[in-house]
Amino acid sequence: MDGRERLRQWVEESDHIVFFGGAGVSTESGVPDFRSVDGLYHQQYEFPPETILSHTFFVRQTEEFYRFYQNKMLFPNAKPNKAHRALAKLERQGKLKTVITQNIDGLHQAAGSREVLELHGSVLRNYCSRCGKFYDLPYVMAAKGTPCCEDCGGVVKPDVVLYEESLDNDVLSRSVAHIRQADMLIVGGTSLTVYPAAGLIDYYRGHKLVLINKSATAKDAVADLVITEPIGEALGIFL
Repeated sequence: MDGRERLRQWVEESDHIVFFGGAGVSTESGVPDFRSVDGLYHQQYEFPPETILSHTFFVRQTEEFYRFYQNKMLFPNAKPNKAHRALAKLERQGKLKTVITQNIDGLHQAAGSREVLELHGSVLRNYCSRCGKFYDLPYVMAAKGTPCCEDCGGVVKPDVVLYEESLDNDVLSRSVAHIRQADMLIVGGTSLTVYPAAGLIDYYRGHKLVLINKSATAKDAVADLVITEPIGEALGIFL
């Protein structure tokens, strides 16, 4: 039995599946992993992405943060791919209970997934750091320089978890609870190197741990099934 057939069989046998995904889920929708630094990036920015996307940098060099953020982190025209659509379909069928994602693009919800836990927040939500007023993505994209609040003039901050910031405790605890209850855990599009998110799969207690990634991951040795191919192709069998 090949990997896809085993995946299909395990999904049929399971009724509390949890999916945990990373950047590789969105790259198939044309959303690049910000860590994949290109030549253009080298010409435009003096700092590595991890520095620019830190809390300290946001506070001290807000305009340069937004120059990078608007150019490299926002892809409003991206559309859900086969992986997103397959997961939404499995949820409608009652198989999949939740999607836990490290991505901030909202593509799971755009595909129809309802129970989505966003570990790193979402670019679709933005709030004034002074008064808390909500702003949508178009407002941030249209801003010249730093977007500021129309009411109080405070700096608008994306509802995304920057380096040096903690993950939301409620999202984290709900993710742990779902993984503990799962009878099947599918992990896709992540090399499982970014903590604390990567440590979440250690809470899984079942025997159907599936890793789907184009390259080897840090947890291949403990997985029950490893599928080394693009996640859209692997999950596309459920469409």
